[in-house]
Amino acid sequence: MRAVFPNVLPNPNYLSRSKFPIRCFGCQIRQNSSSKILSFFVKNNVRSMSASPAKAAASTLPSRRSSSSSSLYSRPSLLEMKKEKAENRTRAYEFLRKLGIVPDELDGLELPATVEVMKERVDFLHSLGLTIEDINNYPLVLGCSVKKNMIPVLDYLGKLGVRKSTFTDFLRRYPQVLHSSVVIDLMPVVKYLQGLDIKQTDIPSVLERYPELLGFKLEGTMSTSVAYLIGIGLARRKLGEVLTRYPEILGMRVGRVIKPFVEYLESVGLPRLAVARLVEKRPHMLGYNLEDQVKPNVAALLEFGVREDSVSSVIAQYPDLLGIELKEKLLYQQSFFESNMLANSDEFGRIIEKMPQAIVLGTKVVLRHVDFLKQCGLSLKQVSKMVIGCPQLLALDIDVMRMSFQYFQMEMERDVEDLVEFPAFFTYSVESTIKPRHKMIAKKGLKCSLAWMLACSDYKFEERMKYDSIGIEEMETQPSFNMKSLLEPREEEEDEYEDDSDAEYDDDSEDDEFIFVSQISSLPRVIKLEISCPISFLHCMAGPEQDHGYVYNEQCHIDILKSPFFDLNLETDQTVEEYVEKIVFILAEAIDEQLTSVQW
Repeated sequence: MRAVFPNVLPNPNYLSRSKFPIRCFGCQIRQNSSSKILSFFVKNNVRSMSASPAKAAASTLPSRRSSSSSSLYSRPSLLEMKKEKAENRTRAYEFLRKLGIVPDELDGLELPATVEVMKERVDFLHSLGLTIEDINNYPLVLGCSVKKNMIPVLDYLGKLGVRKSTFTDFLRRYPQVLHSSVVIDLMPVVKYLQGLDIKQTDIPSVLERYPELLGFKLEGTMSTSVAYLIGIGLARRKLGEVLTRYPEILGMRVGRVIKPFVEYLESVGLPRLAVARLVEKRPHMLGYNLEDQVKPNVAALLEFGVREDSVSSVIAQYPDLLGIELKEKLLYQQSFFESNMLANSDEFGRIIEKMPQAIVLGTKVVLRHVDFLKQCGLSLKQVSKMVIGCPQLLALDIDVMRMSFQYFQMEMERDVEDLVEFPAFFTYSVESTIKPRHKMIAKKGLKCSLAWMLACSDYKFEERMKYDSIGIEEMETQPSFNMKSLLEPREEEEDEYEDDSDAEYDDDSEDDEFIFVSQISSLPRVIKLEISCPISFLHCMAGPEQDHGYVYNEQCHIDILKSPFFDLNLETDQTVEEYVEKIVFILAEAIDEQLTSVQW
């Protein structure tokens, strides 16, 4: 067999210059599989044929120190990347400064690589109604991605029910929400609010009113403020309603805000439970600044003639006075009463004690009532005495007062001096109280004062009708505000529901109607003040979505129907009597809160 010449076979240590090609293009790739770039120039190929193997292999590898501009895989150095990033930030800053945005706070923030992306963020914020001033107030909002941050957050808020028309104000107050994660940050807060008995339908209004809620820790300020209020006596069933009306409570620190406020009111004579009841009715009172508003206003009450032992009663009747510019109003109102000869400085203090709302009564309203009383034949001195004795006169409906006076003059045929002695006559209903009682007294042939006839419950009046004569001890005056109305039901209520608690309670029986009739002598007709009580205010038991199950009957008594008014669960260890007693007690609390002057 004939030997093959050496110059025909490929030698790994030597590349011959044979005129016949030793390798094809594919062969070179296979032999240098680690090489990513292959020079394909003819001269280079010729040189590589004569070069050493080590040099040939080195020539096929890319150089890290000097990368060719034609290389597809060349990478910038860290220094070049840092330089490019600084140039992008400079361009972004220049763009923002042209718009009037101060970018100083953005130095430590990751910014978009191009001005176009930054422009997209600014334009999107503008589309939400935010101005350059708003962005300058919180420039870190420019670090939020439109697609990754802004749109998901706003979409979630919209699904909750937050109105788009409120987004602008929402973001002005709490722009940090755009940094939030919907799943990690926002959803747990919403679930927590629902756990506080805030209804799903009320969540949007709560967030619109106080968007900062979305940034609170669940086990921080929110939980401690709720626990403290429950601890001082705020009813658990009222919690959702209280927080819905004033969600700012969840952001108040107990040690710095709520506790000092409660303790100060205790120091002026309000029991802690009474404070809790006031918070249930006026939760916004917790927002009054203790040092700047509450304490100066209490001092103003004392300065203008309110006795120290009456301060608590004044606050209980009208807690809103703690948050107004009280001293200016007191000064103006006192001057007005004195100039119209209605009361001097000491008498003005008595008026405030009996009806604190007199502080905010308009002068035209007061003069209109004074003129009406003068038209009834009363002198200014008599009018003054009536106003001091019953300042509620200044807030009654004049048309109702006119009807009462016509009956007093035409049917009762009494002297106007009787009105001076008992000005509260105008606060009683003619049809439900004055007329039937007057007829009974006239039939019996008794002569009595208006106070003896009216200032008592229906039950007590019927007892008086059994008497043959009127004793001096029976002459009653109109009761003043009683702090116990905020703490417990009155004695008459306890007697009534103790007697009625023996009734059977059977859902399947035909007599499944438990009726509690209050002995209300009359309904107050003060319609221009907050002490009036339309039925819509008596939402003491059933939820707002349910029929409350109570009505006024023709005798102006409150009839409570068993269903669905009795919505409290009958506990396993409760008797029917205890259950009914609990229902009546809560009803009494609700009525006492609104009808503090009503007798039972």
